[in-house]
Amino acid sequence: MQSGSDELDEIRRAVRALCADFRGEYWRAKDAAREYPGEFVDALTKAGFLAALIPEEFGGSGLSLDAACVIMEEIQASGCNGSSAHAQMYIMNTLLRYGSQEQKAQYLPKIARGDLRLQAFGVSEPASGTDTLSLKTRAVREGDEYVITGQKIWTSRAEHSDLMLLLARTTPREEVSKKTEGLSIFLLDMRAALDSGMTIKPIRTMMNHSSCEVFFDDVRIPASALVGEEGKGFRYILSGMNAERILIGAECIGDAKWFIEKAREYAGSREVFSRKIGQNQGVQFPIARAYAQMRAAELMVHHAARAYDAGGNPGEEANMAKLLASEASWAAADMCVQTFGGFGFAEEYDVERKFREARLYTVAPISTNLILSYLAEHVLGLPRSY
Repeated sequence: MQSGSDELDEIRRAVRALCADFRGEYWRAKDAAREYPGEFVDALTKAGFLAALIPEEFGGSGLSLDAACVIMEEIQASGCNGSSAHAQMYIMNTLLRYGSQEQKAQYLPKIARGDLRLQAFGVSEPASGTDTLSLKTRAVREGDEYVITGQKIWTSRAEHSDLMLLLARTTPREEVSKKTEGLSIFLLDMRAALDSGMTIKPIRTMMNHSSCEVFFDDVRIPASALVGEEGKGFRYILSGMNAERILIGAECIGDAKWFIEKAREYAGSREVFSRKIGQNQGVQFPIARAYAQMRAAELMVHHAARAYDAGGNPGEEANMAKLLASEASWAAADMCVQTFGGFGFAEEYDVERKFREARLYTVAPISTNLILSYLAEHVLGLPRSY
């Protein structure tokens, strides 16, 4: 459903009010200890924000992707970190579009209530990276079960999720006519899998992102865990990835707004040589440029979200939204550190933490170069480069 401007304004106010209870000191403590912000995620769940895309018939809010973008943007603009919860937004689209009625009835009400968390997205592998079609994880049908063998990497929040959306090969690559065939999606119960061959190994990274490796050693799951048709999972996952890119783009817009506001406030109050540093064009112009870049990217993000809400699968718009927003966010982050000078590296201002967090999104969930390759080939008609 589409969301009106009044409704979006109310969502913004509600998200800001919730985030006001989770100020910088909360995030600094979590960052220092590399702890999952469970209290924040619980608050988002209780407020219904993580069930925004779930239809009302299953206990959710039935909001549009555009409204979900507003939620994620405001989380970031408030200085919080939505990466602890954003997967439940973008994974949801795959389940909503391609899951069976039985799967929706079984899982969606529990997710909406907060009884289950759908936070893990098992796609990337150590050897294949973003070359998804080369993944090695296998799912072999044996009677009423599939047996999963393989490994995933960068499966963020795996330790804090009850369910995983898993992409695995069900038909060997050499047995399909197109390399996009033979991949399938599964909604895996991680609680059961932990007792039957699945292990999780955390990866320590430069930001507190709860990244993990996940190993599958003959993990048996029921055949009913298959989402949609066997062998069609790559097409399904692309649709979910487009939603992911749009939502990540919205987070980047929120980060850019936070950096710009922090720089504006600091430049307007900091005095050096008996004058506000914000009087100097050398300080003003980078802030103004970051603002213009952010606003342009913001338009692309919401355009892409509305195209998705209209029932399309807007690969071009989703990729451009993520590209432009991540670059706007990183430009704003760099500008903010430069504006603060030495204080930009001091933890108490939160700039260095957000700077580290913002750097991720020019690399993940898809790198800038892969987006440019997509646009060159699929939009501009240039020869395939890889």
